[in-house]
Amino acid sequence: MATSGTYVTEVPLKGTVEKHYKKWRSENHAFPEAIGHHIQNVTIHDGEWDSHGAIKTWNYTCDGKPEVFKERREIDDEKKTVTFRGLEGHVMEQLKVYDVILEFIPKSEDGCVCKITMIWEKRNDEFPEPNNYMKFVKNMVADMDDHVLKA
Repeated sequence: MATSGTYVTEVPLKGTVEKHYKKWRSENHAFPEAIGHHIQNVTIHDGEWDSHGAIKTWNYTCDGKPEVFKERREIDDEKKTVTFRGLEGHVMEQLKVYDVILEFIPKSEDGCVCKITMIWEKRNDEFPEPNNYMKFVKNMVADMDDHVLKA
């Protein structure tokens, strides 16, 4: 059996839970303009931008290389979580399982934390652990903070 694991980290954010959750839940189409150095394009294939089960393809840059990621969206409005379940793309060439869960947790009146949980399983042990993808997601969440504050 190939190696699997879970990474967990938290990113402190200045905007409210509601503002951050709304961006990640419903407004992915704005990401190329907001954080174009990370995300170059987001395309919807099935469902609506804000629908549970929607399938989207992301064109992004990780470690200086252009990559593509196709995911199925899971939304939990009560817990303020958005889950990206990996279906296809560069990361899925190395991983059998790749789920990224963003949970927005209030910390103060005008601040919150995004708890990032990445669940992964390698296709085989020849591939490296995906810590570069965790770093990418963490940077993307942090960089969206400025955009959320301007909105």
